[in-house]
Amino acid sequence: MAGYDFYLDRCLLPVAPGRLQVSIRNENKTVKLINEGQVNLLKAAGLTEIEFECMIPQVEYPFAVYPSGFRSASWYLEYFERLKSGQRPFQFIVTRKMPDGSPLYGTNIKVSMEDYRITEDAEDGFDLSVKIKLKQYREYGTKSVSVKGAVTGAPADTSSTYTVSVELTRSQESAPATNKVRSYTVKPGDTIFGIAKEMYGDGSKYTLIYENNRDTIKGGPYDLRAGQVIRLPGV
Repeated sequence: MAGYDFYLDRCLLPVAPGRLQVSIRNENKTVKLINEGQVNLLKAAGLTEIEFECMIPQVEYPFAVYPSGFRSASWYLEYFERLKSGQRPFQFIVTRKMPDGSPLYGTNIKVSMEDYRITEDAEDGFDLSVKIKLKQYREYGTKSVSVKGAVTGAPADTSSTYTVSVELTRSQESAPATNKVRSYTVKPGDTIFGIAKEMYGDGSKYTLIYENNRDTIKGGPYDLRAGQVIRLPGV
């Protein structure tokens, strides 16, 4: 049986959910043309939606995982509320491993906490069941660029420089060049986010570090240890 680790930002769920549902919907639109029947207008894909239900124990079980020691259910509930009300995106990560430790494909996506529901059932004793809904978050913003061109109505040899704002998503921005690779030795207290922030100027690029060091960071993106030597592509 494969092993799964579920991370909400930096929080590892103590018990991995038994089921994960990922919905990837297109925004295609069907329209009806005069005398031509229906046609399907193809649009860019919509935001990915993720749902799962997890067990939050009230007591420490041998099958539960607590990297920083046992935490009560109230700690996790407060953490979920901070994610929901914090008005900031975070990383949702699922690492999958075979029983022999060999890695399977992973899930790594920036999301927002849309909703969570807490269920208490007498059959579960004091433990809680929490159903969580996440939605993909896409970076967006404006970027100013200088464009040099002729001014309308001016003489042909007259030119002017003016500024326009262009809406960009993160996927349109250039990614770090990967033709160069630098080695980095992990120091005590280092985090993968901190290293990405220092080296790339953007903590969210920790995924680039993790994907290029799966053979070294075997326990998931938060399993950094002092003395490890990792590769930093594009630095």
